[in-house]
Amino acid sequence: MTAYIGKRLSRAVVLGVAALIGITGAVAPAYGAGGRATPGSAGLGDRLYPLLGNGGYDVRHYDVHLTYPRKDPRQTVTGDVTITAVATQSLSRFDLDFGGDALRGVTVDGRRAAFRRDGDELIVTPRRHLAKGKRFTVRVTGFTATPIPADADSPVGFVTTQDGTVLAAQPNTAHLLFPSNDHPRDKATYTITLTAPVGWTATANGAYVCRRTRGGHTSWTYRETQPMASELVQVAVGDFVVHRRPSVNGVPIRDVVPRRLADSLLPAADVERSQVAWMADKVGPYPFEAYGSLVIDADLGFALETQSLSLYDTGLFGAPAFILDPIMAHELAHQWFGDSVAPWTWSDVWQNEGHATWYELQYAQETGVFQQYTRSADLESYFKAVYARGDQYRARYGPVAAPARSDSIWDVFNPNVYDGGALVLYALQQKIGAERFQQVERAWVRLYQGKSASTDDFIALASVVAHRDLRSFLRAWLYGSTTPPMPGHPDWTVTAPAPAPAPAAAVLSAPALR
Repeated sequence: MTAYIGKRLSRAVVLGVAALIGITGAVAPAYGAGGRATPGSAGLGDRLYPLLGNGGYDVRHYDVHLTYPRKDPRQTVTGDVTITAVATQSLSRFDLDFGGDALRGVTVDGRRAAFRRDGDELIVTPRRHLAKGKRFTVRVTGFTATPIPADADSPVGFVTTQDGTVLAAQPNTAHLLFPSNDHPRDKATYTITLTAPVGWTATANGAYVCRRTRGGHTSWTYRETQPMASELVQVAVGDFVVHRRPSVNGVPIRDVVPRRLADSLLPAADVERSQVAWMADKVGPYPFEAYGSLVIDADLGFALETQSLSLYDTGLFGAPAFILDPIMAHELAHQWFGDSVAPWTWSDVWQNEGHATWYELQYAQETGVFQQYTRSADLESYFKAVYARGDQYRARYGPVAAPARSDSIWDVFNPNVYDGGALVLYALQQKIGAERFQQVERAWVRLYQGKSASTDDFIALASVVAHRDLRSFLRAWLYGSTTPPMPGHPDWTVTAPAPAPAPAAAVLSAPALR
């Protein structure tokens, strides 16, 4: 079998992975059978968020329109969304996720449809059943949503700042702003139009298309042509300024910051240009139309990889470069790992965070700030310390690929998916060698670009590229309740679980690096 070489994935690897994946369905999702029309499921059955997302259809495109009536970050926003989807079963009715304030009406294929709300479920009953395979459009008009203050104690959702509003939707709150199939398994393309008073700036994911001013308001349109999970949508509207930098390998770079803070914030973001080139050299071409940083004057308590425009707060941007730059590398790495290749379920979030942490640490090492950043002598010392805490992490948070609970966002985005996920990658590198490991990384982002993929998919791909069956090895590392022996380091030992919380290994705790 020919392995992945350079920037091209051989047909043999693709076919081998498809054969090994078999039942996971991430390459070609298995949908319900046809026959008589039945309701689509309320939720996709995600182990951590059972009611997130919905069954019975596959969204292809969102056309979102949001209107901000006045220059007040605390205002209620109104909107319409047209969703183009394909029925994956014969549907008598279906659900959308929506937790906003209210809505005016729903149509399906241009005809008024009955609807009702049950919690965050918007249940839609079209006039006629939708046959399996039918392409249809759903239009929700007149919905409203009100932002909440940005606060580290409430770290997700549609949030307001002194300068305007942004969206921090990971993992499960995009639907608090607009109706959607709010699960990363159902990615789609987007057209986003934001109408705001003249003098304000509106920015969203993807490429800028146009703007039009009429009656004291300007409408800004952006288009994300690469599939995007709803949790990665970004809509930043307010007294912001957009600063454009020279492109990198053909990728436009734009940064968005509060106008009043532009002089102090923009210089710190310039490093992203060299980071885009660095990351592309590691794993392959950047996967989206543009990249940049959005910085807000707030205390978020985390950074977030919203697709093509990573989100930061001013507290982080005031940190020394030896702290900020590796974190920016972490968020950039997510554009490949977590954004382009999204998790199949939220239990697969280690694929996002483990990889981003891996490249964050590699970047810190290669730029000479590793000791300052981690307070460890080198990568081996760092991972030896993480290994020692392995059983403590697993006892407190669950296995790397099976977080124990989702009562809090930090139960899911816990140290064992960050450092523990990176430790799995270190173990894999030790097992198959650095060259094969790099081939796995490049093959992963190439084969699953624009798709959602599972932990089993990663195991299968690693086995094919490494020319060896790694299933038992990786499943022990990812699902075991105890930490397996580290290849090449028989002297490494673990510390028994203790009731006290496990200490954070890095300068900033792992949950700060979403």
